[in-house]
Amino acid sequence: MGSIHATVRIAIRTLVIVGCLWSGSPLLFAKDGPGGDGIPPDKVADYIHAILEANRTIYTTSIVNRLQEKGILSATEHWEQDNTLPLPAQLLQHTGRLVAESGRGIRFRLIGLSPIYQRNAPATQFERQALETLRQRPEQPITGIVTSGKKRYFQAIYADRAVSPACVSCHNTHPLSPKQDFKLNDVMGALAITIPLE
Repeated sequence: MGSIHATVRIAIRTLVIVGCLWSGSPLLFAKDGPGGDGIPPDKVADYIHAILEANRTIYTTSIVNRLQEKGILSATEHWEQDNTLPLPAQLLQHTGRLVAESGRGIRFRLIGLSPIYQRNAPATQFERQALETLRQRPEQPITGIVTSGKKRYFQAIYADRAVSPACVSCHNTHPLSPKQDFKLNDVMGALAITIPLE
């Protein structure tokens, strides 16, 4: 039970830090022209990405792997019904949904060219092209301005690698997975971070 509470604390900590980065203030982003104040959107995306990756790494190595190795508690896809821990990717996806529901306009989600579930497929041509590029050159994020209706968003897409054997085995053995030959450190997809430019 304590490990489930630790999971919740990590998710809450992520939300608090992301909320501090994105307070909804227009001064957060750099203003046009010389002497503009604020943080450029690519830097904000980098900060958010660093926080999400750090939280997911700690969750994977210090909670999931550790508890599974000791035979205490495992992470499973149907964690709510099984009374287990969520998989690291699920923790990120659930946290992303909570942030989206906050109404601040910021979104982040995992996407891939060979997702287990179609909801994780690229939603736009920009996301598809970014995924293709990141497969070949994963070192730098792909960034751009995207529109939805009359709103403009900054989007940064970061390569998402198979950082643990659990990531590889989950994708390679899942009956719905269209790709079942992932290896450790392969680019499995990407983390897409979308920030409104109001």
